[in-house]
Amino acid sequence: MKINKNYSKLEENYLFTEIALRTKRFCDANPDAPVIKLGIGDVTLPLPEIAADAIITAFEELKHAETFRGYGPELGYHFARKAVTDYYKNYGVQLDDGEVTIGDGIGSDIANITDIFEKSANTVLVPNPVYPLYKATSLMDNQKIVYIECTAENNFLPAPPDFPSDIIYLCSPNNPTGATFNFAQLQAWVDYANSCSAVILYDNAYERFIEESDKPHSIFQIDGAKTCAIEFGSLSKTAGFTCVRSGYTVVPFALKSDGILLNRMWQQRQTTKYNGAPYPQQRGLQAALSPAGITQADRNIAEYKKNSALITNVLNEKKVFYTGGKNSPYIWFRCPNGMSSWDFFDFLLNKVNVVGTPGVGFGSCGENYFRLTTFNTCVATKEAMERIRGIL
Repeated sequence: MKINKNYSKLEENYLFTEIALRTKRFCDANPDAPVIKLGIGDVTLPLPEIAADAIITAFEELKHAETFRGYGPELGYHFARKAVTDYYKNYGVQLDDGEVTIGDGIGSDIANITDIFEKSANTVLVPNPVYPLYKATSLMDNQKIVYIECTAENNFLPAPPDFPSDIIYLCSPNNPTGATFNFAQLQAWVDYANSCSAVILYDNAYERFIEESDKPHSIFQIDGAKTCAIEFGSLSKTAGFTCVRSGYTVVPFALKSDGILLNRMWQQRQTTKYNGAPYPQQRGLQAALSPAGITQADRNIAEYKKNSALITNVLNEKKVFYTGGKNSPYIWFRCPNGMSSWDFFDFLLNKVNVVGTPGVGFGSCGENYFRLTTFNTCVATKEAMERIRGIL
């Protein structure tokens, strides 16, 4: 038997697993410590009422023979796929239902989409820093990774390189930095991808947080994107579905390689290796993407943006360099006194009992930076920032 030894290239512990382990050790040793977590990006506000009601109603249907359902379509129920295409119309993007598949969250689809690409044969561009999944997936697939540096000098928004590539990971608004491409910057990436027949894997998990009109909510608002991009959407942060798990992937019909439709390949992959997202989740997605669902979800997002202000007000007061907070639920700031990311993590946890995320966990360019999330309650966030104010 031969195993995939590329797994040995991964970190011993996934970033958020390591944070959880260190936090647990501290809490076990200090059981009375009033720990506040602004680390992992998990939401605290409840689901939009219309989405919760839709999920409950769907489960009620399954209690009765006349409305019971068995296996659903692997690619998603038509009503869920149509809800996605209708949602995109809000941004002037026209999609066919057949270009959309429904999944159980953005992470699994981003990892699974690599099944349609030949292993070990592609050059992959991975931003540094960025969400660890992209690097981990490429390592497991034994792809050649080229890191594109995101630094304060380029506002954490890299421009396309002067050499060709095959696969490009982009995330905007970015996790962890909160940096967000404008139309011209994203157009440059689309033009680059089309020029070298590369595919952009576009993580669009945070688009509902975008405030500025010069920032696109979808890569498909960019001319030429349908011939070079696959977009992944999630309801986890935008509608509070972190427990429910629901998302979607858009693979345009116009996207081809060597005359082969990538849409068809993705559908073959899903119908072979995936049994489809649960029916109640898809009813929840349908409701969350309706006009009423969007209105209710935006009320929650408005509360998280109040937390952004609580965090950035302290950083402004203390003259700490940061990005994010606007267009994004994350604030990315420079560690004080030249501290390393993990040293500041330990200092913050031990000194004021606040948990954040070390920037280096997102890539080497994240060293000396730190990420805070806005997803805790306003009360907890205010208290955390009062503690942090005292040590900056």
